[in-house]
Amino acid sequence: MKSVLVIYFSRGGHTAKIAQTIASQITELGGQCDVVNIKDNPQIEWHKYDAVMVGACVLYGSYDKSVFAFVERYQQQLSERPNSFFSVNVVARKPEKRILENNKYLQKFIQLSPWQPQHLKIIAGKVDYPSWPWYDRLAIQLIMKMTDGPTDPKSVIDYTDWDDVKAYATEVYGLVN
Repeated sequence: MKSVLVIYFSRGGHTAKIAQTIASQITELGGQCDVVNIKDNPQIEWHKYDAVMVGACVLYGSYDKSVFAFVERYQQQLSERPNSFFSVNVVARKPEKRILENNKYLQKFIQLSPWQPQHLKIIAGKVDYPSWPWYDRLAIQLIMKMTDGPTDPKSVIDYTDWDDVKAYATEVYGLVN
């Protein structure tokens, strides 16, 4: 049985939900999948996994420093098996921003990361103003105003294409021999 590790960083829980959806799809395909939060500072038994997927959300134009610390620490282990990185960001609500050349956040990750993933995926995230602290809400509303996005402080809009997330999981699972 093929075994996949999904490691993620989530701030508000949406990237965690995406990671769980990936795991469910891999299980449905007959594989085994473990899901681990980077915040838990996991001790990973790398030999157990045939592939690894790392995912993180973008906040204020970048990824949390724990994501970069993780990939720096484990770049060799990540590179020794089929691997992928998925970026979750609200700017990807626009289809053209789901293309690497048009998504500055994923380009920035590739430039700054010592690990160079074999496979990349951009996933549209979620606007959830009511659950965000006031300072995040205001900052993101300003960004949304500049990018013609939703600014209503009561807005909760999930832009994630869940069928595409499942297709992504299937694609990465297929990389394992």
